[in-house]
Amino acid sequence: MSKSVFSRGSGLGSRRPVLLGGGLALLAAVLFGVSTPLLQRLGVGVGSLTTAALLYAGAAVTGVLLRQPVEREARVRRGDLGPLLAMALSGAVIGPVALAWGVQHTSATAASLMLTLEAVFTAVLAWRWYGEAVDRRVLAAMALLTLGAVALVLDQADAGRAAGWGLLAVLLATAAWGVDNTVSRRLADRDPGQVVMLKGLLGATATAGLAVVMGEPVPQWPTALGLFLVGATGYGLSLRFYLLAQRTFGAARTGSVFTFAPLIGALLAFLMGERGGGVGLGLAVVLMVAGLVLHLAEHHEHAHVHDPLDHEHAHTHGDGHHLHHHDPMPVGPHSHRHHHAPMHHLHPHAPDEHHQHAHAH
Repeated sequence: MSKSVFSRGSGLGSRRPVLLGGGLALLAAVLFGVSTPLLQRLGVGVGSLTTAALLYAGAAVTGVLLRQPVEREARVRRGDLGPLLAMALSGAVIGPVALAWGVQHTSATAASLMLTLEAVFTAVLAWRWYGEAVDRRVLAAMALLTLGAVALVLDQADAGRAAGWGLLAVLLATAAWGVDNTVSRRLADRDPGQVVMLKGLLGATATAGLAVVMGEPVPQWPTALGLFLVGATGYGLSLRFYLLAQRTFGAARTGSVFTFAPLIGALLAFLMGERGGGVGLGLAVVLMVAGLVLHLAEHHEHAHVHDPLDHEHAHTHGDGHHLHHHDPMPVGPHSHRHHHAPMHHLHPHAPDEHHQHAHAH
């Protein structure tokens, strides 16, 4: 029987998983955030199904360009088809179609800020489905985000019934992407480029077919190109960073930090000339920024046990977890099936693929 090893985690605290995962999640958030006001401008007069098809066609091409060699990233397997189909249905069909319709019936600022609730849906689902630890700090952050959304809804209630329906459509998009985010954690150890490519292809094919059936007109090529490029960066490249963040940070925390995206979108909408909203909008911004700051300040450290584990994913050595040997030792990230012996150690960590242990609180 292999011996359990206790260590203080030498080298593990030098690169805090919260900061690494948070940084990747913020990159994903910025790319997605700027896409919402651009989507509102470019999507005028374009059907919501057509818009979704162009967005995820762009994402699929990004995935093709970002695929890695098999020795660097684990490939998507036949057993991953179920989660992949669930991701495509929720995140590449329902989510973008609802958002494309919603942003045409409410302000870009309101739509951007409403997307913060995606983090709440993600955190709750990650807690229920995967048992991710949700401590008081995380709960407080989610409470602030939810209060911000309530303030936003109350502020937009004065804008009329059409704006309200648009906001509800965006709310549906956040719920769909919450499901997408949580399911995608099961594919976080696969090649992100391949996951983006397959999700984009499935989503674009489904929405394009529905657009033809529904008789939506084909947009002019400059509009189509603009939406395609928004999809390539705001949906394709953003998703790649999001999946990488989940490896380090877990689904709940990645989703929560991703709430920075709506704030970026609201800021860009303001810079593009939108001045709608009242006191409720300002209160929503304050509450949501406070929730984000509270979440990024998280520090989770305690002694914990790693059970024996065999799996395949991209990894490096020297992180205190991948202690197996090569001859010669490879340089940089590489992927192959490997074994983790039992280990007991102490270091800062987040609920990534190696830290799925239970907590007493």
